Amino acid sequence: VQLQASGGGLVQAGGFLRLSCAASGRTFSRYASGWFRQEPGKERELVAAISRSGSTTYYADSVKGRFTISVDSAKSTLYLQMNSLKPEDTAVYYCSARPNSISSSIYTTGYSYWGQGTLVTVSS
Repeated sequence: VQLQASGGGLVQAGGFLRLSCAASGRTFSRYASGWFRQEPGKERELVAAISRSGSTTYYADSVKGRFTISVDSAKSTLYLQMNSLKPEDTAVYYCSARPNSISSSIYTTGYSYWGQGTLVTVSS
């Protein structure tokens, strides 16, 4: 599966953005999926994940209550709605898909397919 992320940009603190990740070749219903982010000089971290079935989600503590992950299987698109953005949310965001996933399980590792990354910059 090939993934194409989009939707990043510059926003003021308190604002919102919606990231999209389009899949080609396969649909997200075949994979658990997630959004990661990486700041310069830091390791990539998992921000949000969703099960293959879409029934279970996971959020990092730092974004809980502000970000929402969802998937539109018909459109083969993964979304990350980001509200109440903070300067510390500034990073390159990557979408990812994990094969060999059980339908309702959440995974924090084992992701094999990656989008190219989209930059989110939140100004104070």
